[in-house]
Amino acid sequence: MKQVLSDLHETRTDSPFPGLTTHAYLWTPAGVLFYSPATDADFDTLDTLGGVSHQYLSHRDEAGPMLARIAARFGSTLHAPAGDVADVSRHHHVDVPVTGRYTDANGIEIIPTPGHSPGSVCYLVPGAEGRYLFTGDTLFRIEGHWRAGYIESFHTPADAATIAESLRTLAELSPDVVISSAFHGEAVHRVEPGHWRGHIAHAIAGLPTAART
Repeated sequence: MKQVLSDLHETRTDSPFPGLTTHAYLWTPAGVLFYSPATDADFDTLDTLGGVSHQYLSHRDEAGPMLARIAARFGSTLHAPAGDVADVSRHHHVDVPVTGRYTDANGIEIIPTPGHSPGSVCYLVPGAEGRYLFTGDTLFRIEGHWRAGYIESFHTPADAATIAESLRTLAELSPDVVISSAFHGEAVHRVEPGHWRGHIAHAIAGLPTAART
C-alpha cells in the first residue's frame, strides 16, 4: 500500500477489466475503506494500519467477491447506495443503505449523485489535509482533463442529464482533494483554489449537448 496523504493510504493498483484501473483507500482516523480492492493482497497491511471498521461503496460497479472477504476478515460494516442495493447485495449484505444527503456518525457527508448508476453517491471527508471528495465514477480525470462518468454505449440521454445535474451539485462544494474510483493515470488530485467550478464546467461540457442545459 502507498500513503497518499497523512491520513489516507491507497491499495495497490487493480485491473478488474482490460483498460480499467482502480484502487481502494483507507482513511485511518475512522478505519474507513472507500471503494473496494479486487484482491486480498493488502489485507495484512490494512491490519497493521488499524483494520477496516467501515467500507463505503460509491456505486454498484465496486461490488464483488471481496466485500464478503473484507467483512469476514475485519468485521466491517458495509455502506452502499440504497439505489444500488439490489446489485451490491448479490455479493454481500448491505448493513447501511445510504440515501439522501446527510453527515453520518463517522463525520462523512453523503452526497447523492445519480446518473452513472441509479444510486451513485459521493463522499466528502474532513481529512487532515483538507476536504477529500470521493467521486466514484461520477467524475474522474484523464489526460489532464476532468470527465463525467458517462459512457455513450451504455448510458441514455436521460442518464447524461442526470449526471449533469449531479455535477452541478458537486460544483457547490469546495474540495481540496478529489479521489475517483476507476481512473486513467493518477486517481488522487489536489484542487487549486478557485478552479473547482471550472473543472466541473469542463466535465459537463463533455456530455451530450442536450444534457448541458
